[in-house]
Amino acid sequence: MPTAYERFNLHTSPEKFYIEACDDGVDAVLAIDRVSNEMTLTGKKDVPPSANTRPICGIMGTVRLVAGMYLIVITKKRNVGSLLGHAVWKAVDFDVISYKKTVLHLTENQTQDNKTFLSMINNVLTTDGFYFCTDYDLTHTLQRLANVSHDFQEMSLLERADQRFVWNGSLLREFLTQPELHKFAIPVVHGFIVMKPCRINGKIFEWILISRRSCFRAGVRYYVRGIDSEGHAANFVETEQIVLYNGGRASFVQTRGSMPFFWSQRPNLKYKPKPLISKNTNHMDGFQRHFDSQVLIYGKQTILNLINQKGSEKPLEQAFAKMVTGMENGMIKYVAFDFHKECSGMRWDRLNILVDNVAETQDEYSYFMVDTEGKVLSQQKGTFRSNCMDCLDRTNVIQSMLARRSIQSQLQRMGVLHVAQRIEEQADFEKIYKNAWADNANACAKQYAGTGALKTDFTRTGKRTQMGLVMDGVNSAIRYYKNNFSDGFRQDSIDLFLGNYAVDETDSPTPLRIQKDWKFLTLPIIMVVAFSMCIICLLMAGDTWTETLAYLLFWGTAAAVTAAVIVFNGRDFVDAPKLVQKEKMD
Repeated sequence: MPTAYERFNLHTSPEKFYIEACDDGVDAVLAIDRVSNEMTLTGKKDVPPSANTRPICGIMGTVRLVAGMYLIVITKKRNVGSLLGHAVWKAVDFDVISYKKTVLHLTENQTQDNKTFLSMINNVLTTDGFYFCTDYDLTHTLQRLANVSHDFQEMSLLERADQRFVWNGSLLREFLTQPELHKFAIPVVHGFIVMKPCRINGKIFEWILISRRSCFRAGVRYYVRGIDSEGHAANFVETEQIVLYNGGRASFVQTRGSMPFFWSQRPNLKYKPKPLISKNTNHMDGFQRHFDSQVLIYGKQTILNLINQKGSEKPLEQAFAKMVTGMENGMIKYVAFDFHKECSGMRWDRLNILVDNVAETQDEYSYFMVDTEGKVLSQQKGTFRSNCMDCLDRTNVIQSMLARRSIQSQLQRMGVLHVAQRIEEQADFEKIYKNAWADNANACAKQYAGTGALKTDFTRTGKRTQMGLVMDGVNSAIRYYKNNFSDGFRQDSIDLFLGNYAVDETDSPTPLRIQKDWKFLTLPIIMVVAFSMCIICLLMAGDTWTETLAYLLFWGTAAAVTAAVIVFNGRDFVDAPKLVQKEKMD
């Protein structure tokens, strides 16, 4: 299989960047002209001795901002483990380097916009969870890689990668058009990867969990819900659990994603904004596209809808069920399970009702398994597509339970577990397993909602705890703040990074310069002043209690009325995205 280069030196001169491949026996240098932006392949002899040199770990790509082009490089990496003999790395530090040597050519407005765009790029880069491999394709499951053609195997990593999961795909567009440069380009996935050596019955095996976040319709919790016109679902994640033992390997794949029709839940200062289903859109078109692609890629689908079947979530559940019925596709099965109702009063054992209900379907779908001689023993014929509102907390709990049931069967067939043994009885492995799935939940939640996941105490320990409930409360409060007051910037950052928004180098006004309505500053100031006067009235009472009460009523009423006006116009006070196209937000 073609590989990418693994080690690099970056030589910087006033005219060019020279990126030297330092792999053994290689004489290849990528030269990037800092004026014309042209990329050419050359040799070490062309690197000027006067250039400043430093080692780098890889190239994320290039991006155009107001000041011109920027080169994004990986400056630090950490080894996560080995997958079938291939080193897997986590990118932990980056550098964004301007082609231009100065920004003096920019106006004051352009300089400010450029700083904002740079901070957006860095905002995404500092979001934990970027992984890459220079000699293995991390974007595909074991089963997909086992069923590819010879021509596919001869493609470069950049060409053959599943574009759904290449988060630097837009940054590598310049490389894609020049095949001679493909070995310098590393597809980077975003999500979560953990690799753990485990021991059961004295037998050592490798247990791996990989979650791949889709870069199609990517975004943050409340600003990206449902699907787009192409059928791409928000917060779509493919999670693959892998077991490697004695030359054999097994894999079980699940997916999660927002309910695949057109709905929104824009923040408006309320703790839980009311979800709205679009009334002016043909839902079935996008719905059909979504499941056509899911069936094509994964086979049969069982939808596990975990949302509430009452209150504000009820119309969503009813719409989802109606659309599945209307599609009349025998490849798709719909199962609704009201997670919160079933598990109310800390009755978490009732989750087994759902697992038992789909057990026969899970046995039918099976999993991918190859023996020590490379013979395929079974293929996975379908996947469970789980969702709750955010596809985070409830979803992760159910996925971990289904994955445990799968690994029970896999380890027995591999001869690691005895026939009568239960995976839950293996204390050392259970600890590794539960913590890894909880870490997976936290990673996915931080990338989408801005905080760690809820209910991870159940995933880690198998039961809910009082401290877990307290931590859920803390995380919920942090989510509320971020969703209302910082997620617009995060959404803009993701759209810029993924190429959904292209920066114009001219001095024409950018969406960043949109001025807030007068209410945005005036009303909060009035509310704070009125509330402060209430406190002052209490601390510095008047001559009579009636005078004090009058002042309290006046300022208290002013604070309450102002707060009510702010909440009523909540959308004007939240941090909303500025760059994203309207159709993506509706």
